[in-house]
Amino acid sequence: MEWVRFVAAVICLLFAAVMEAIAVYGVYKFGFVMNRMHAAAIGDTLALLLGALGLIILKGFSWFSLKMALVVVLLWLTSSISSHVIMRMEHSIDEESIDLDTIKM
Repeated sequence: MEWVRFVAAVICLLFAAVMEAIAVYGVYKFGFVMNRMHAAAIGDTLALLLGALGLIILKGFSWFSLKMALVVVLLWLTSSISSHVIMRMEHSIDEESIDLDTIKM
């Protein structure tokens, strides 16, 4: 039974690493901010869930697994709120109409 838990945890962690690699590639590849945010959402949701699930399976069900589940819920809530705020800001700012020569840095 221990091998089954270990194999299931390794599969979850490997899929989490693959999803995170896809998210990093998407953030690097896309030029538009909203496309980058969508690619980063893969790492925020699916990779986080799979990584936490793999660690919970590997460690066993205890207080640690409850803490990991609470971390996942907290990060899911804050990630969606922060990405919504960034999307609204990006949508409201028209970058093409801003004259960058007049801005003092």
